[in-house]
Amino acid sequence: MSDFSGRFAPQGPEDGVRLLAASPLGWIVSEHQDQPFATVLPFKAHTDQDGNICSLRGHFALANPQLAALRASPRALILILGPNAYVSPSWMADRTQAPTWNYASMWFETELHFFEDGEKLRKLLEDQVGAMEEGRRQAWQIRDMGPRYERLATAIVGFEAQVIKSHGRFKLGQDERKDVYPDIVQGLKGEGADALLAWMARFNPNRT
Repeated sequence: MSDFSGRFAPQGPEDGVRLLAASPLGWIVSEHQDQPFATVLPFKAHTDQDGNICSLRGHFALANPQLAALRASPRALILILGPNAYVSPSWMADRTQAPTWNYASMWFETELHFFEDGEKLRKLLEDQVGAMEEGRRQAWQIRDMGPRYERLATAIVGFEAQVIKSHGRFKLGQDERKDVYPDIVQGLKGEGADALLAWMARFNPNRT
């Protein structure tokens, strides 16, 4: 289920997929017995037949105290923040404008399922590594580790976070006046915010 409504909603499920592919590092946040937990992890999105993100996969270190908490209470939020930047009124001809922030983000309500099966864990890691190494010269592969892989693999556990509900907020200048938007674009170009500008162009196809 997706909550994609409002002015800053994604245009479709492909925006979430694209965001996760470009910005896979996020927070997994949970609570158990009134104790909050949060860990930064890379995630790999998987989609259903309609292109919606149905699960996020990753792995925990066995030494991470959040793991025991999640085994007991497996619900968690996964938070992804993509390209973002401060928008300064100093760029604008109209000095009455207020500062703001442009960004692309997703968050997911999930339920986690863990697995320690060696073959399944290897496939998960190969999938994640393959996504991150794609297109690199002399791309690295897990088999390059040799025997060291087996030792390290005993210290982690894999998980699949089944998505209960998806939320997206893509605040990319859709609400800016037509005389202000070009000033923002020029300012962000000066900041080198190319990734954010690409998102803005996608969400504002008829603006410059």
